[in-house]
This record gives sequence, C-alpha cells and structure tokens, in this order.
Amino acid sequence: MAEDLYQTLGVARTASKDEIKKAHRKLALKFHPDKNPGKDAQEKFKRIQEAYDVLSDDEKRAAYDRYGKDFEKIRGGGYQGAAPGGFDGLDLEQIFGGGGGGGGGGQAGGFNFEGGFGDFFEQILGGGGRGPRGGAGRAAGARTAPNRGPQKGANIRHELELPLSLAVRGGATEFYVGDEKLSVTIPPGVADGAKMRLRQQGEPSPSGGQRGDLILVIKTSPHPHYRRRGQNLELTLPVSLSEAALGTTVDVPTPSGVVSLNIPAGSSGGRKLRLKGQGIPSKSGASGDLIVQLQIKLPESIDDESRELLKKFAAKNPQSLREDLTF
Repeated sequence: MAEDLYQTLGVARTASKDEIKKAHRKLALKFHPDKNPGKDAQEKFKRIQEAYDVLSDDEKRAAYDRYGKDFEKIRGGGYQGAAPGGFDGLDLEQIFGGGGGGGGGGQAGGFNFEGGFGDFFEQILGGGGRGPRGGAGRAAGARTAPNRGPQKGANIRHELELPLSLAVRGGATEFYVGDEKLSVTIPPGVADGAKMRLRQQGEPSPSGGQRGDLILVIKTSPHPHYRRRGQNLELTLPVSLSEAALGTTVDVPTPSGVVSLNIPAGSSGGRKLRLKGQGIPSKSGASGDLIVQLQIKLPESIDDESRELLKKFAAKNPQSLREDLTF
C-alpha cells in the first residue's frame, strides 16, 4: 500500500471516523466492480477497501499515522489486507449507514431489506453466499481473517415465490429450504426482487461461531388478471357492448375488498378508469391506485335479428373513425 491511505479515501489526516465512513461509502459505490467491470476499477476498489480497513480501526490508524506504510511490518503482520478475489472487512451497515431489522415470523430471527449492491455484500458477509442448503456457491476468496474469533457460517440465498395477493396484502407464509420448514411474515407491498434477511438461518459455523443468514429473494408469481406497475395495479376488465354503450356499475375485486366501479355510457374499448387508493401499499402507508382498462367483448355468434338491429343502429348513429388514419 505505497499510496497514502488518506489520499486514497480523499480525506484529511485529521478526518473524523464519520468523515472516513462517508468517504468510503461514496467511493465504494462509485468504483464497485458491478458498475465498473474494468481491471483498473477493481484495483481501485481494492485499495479503497484496504484504506478503509486501516483508517476505520483506531489501533491500526494510530500505527499507520506513526510508522507510515511500514506499520504492518512493525506491528508484526497484525493488519491483513483483502484476500485475493474478495474484500474482507467491508460491512454492510457501515456502507449503508446502519441496517434496520424488523420482526420475523415463526422460526425467522428477524429480517431486513437489502438493495443496490446487496448481492455483493451478501457474498462477503458471513463467509460468502450459498445456494439452497447443501448446495455449492461459497464466494471465491472468502476466509476468516486472523484474530477475529470464530467464523460466522455461510449465508444461504433462496428464491421465495409469492402469489401477487400475498405480496400486496402481506401476511405469514411457510416455505422449505431443503428439508427444513421455515415461516416468515411478509410486509404489505413487498416488491418483486426485494431481499429479506433471516438472521442465523443459514449454514452452521465451521468453527463454533454464529450461523450464517438466510437471504430470501422475493419473486412474485404472475396473476391471471392483475399486473403490478410500481405502487399501482392494472386490470383489464371485460365489458359487453351494451354495458359500454349504455353505461353500468360493476363489482371489482381489490386488495382491500370488492368495490363498485361506475362505467360511463359511451365508453370505448381501451378507456382507463382509476380507483384511487386501491393499489399497493407503500412504506409510508399510502396505497397506489387500481387502473382499470375496459375491453369490449362481443359474443362469438350473433343471431339474425340482432344483426339487423346492429345495422339499423349503425345507420342511425354514423361515425367517422378512420379519416385521420395515415402512415
């Protein structure tokens, strides 16, 4: 580490711990290998991690300030840099300013949501990531740093598929990871692709430490009628020709129950009607809307009398529908 560590993080030698933490967070996000796949960016990211590992530790920082780049030798190798292929010492809560954990359900020891570069942090915390229990997938280069006590067990990554109704409304659900049955409480409005961390539900520690965590990746099953668009729900609603022409009121199922929707007379196919507050709840408690798009459905066969009536209707109500149609 010939480069000055303070210059690497872009902070003064008198910088506080909070200033060092903020500078590290900014640079780690900027030069993360997922955003910058080039070799130069990876080397820069590695130097950033090494600098932060020293300057965030009071003992190591004091030794570095006193002895400079040779402090590792003087301290007898007490500091260890990042392992080849990995980045030891990076802490998720230090990067994102402290993680929140909510209450879990059943056997789950609490959970929290992860975003952004959560997959990368998941691999380097707790001994690396795994697939379903019993599967391979430990992150390359993951190891226990010297003098850090028992190693935490490996994390497990598991895709949890939920019906749209459960993802929107929230509630308790049970699932299996290998042969083990677990339960968790899904918060209302959980997004597709969101991650939930179940503490100490991962692999056992190989050295007597804590178990790793179970990372649930939420996947929402397609619904036959409803679609999710952010905090809104969309529904294509079939209506008859007479309902569209004359207007009517229909019952529409929503996450909070059945509500009545007024279809104005003279509605064309494709018209969109909005039911406010009948969409997906957000963290703030407010819900999105339900957008209903009308689809006029005609019967597959029409009797002769109805056909004649339609002809008379068309003759008495002429329309110019395609005059401005151009290519």
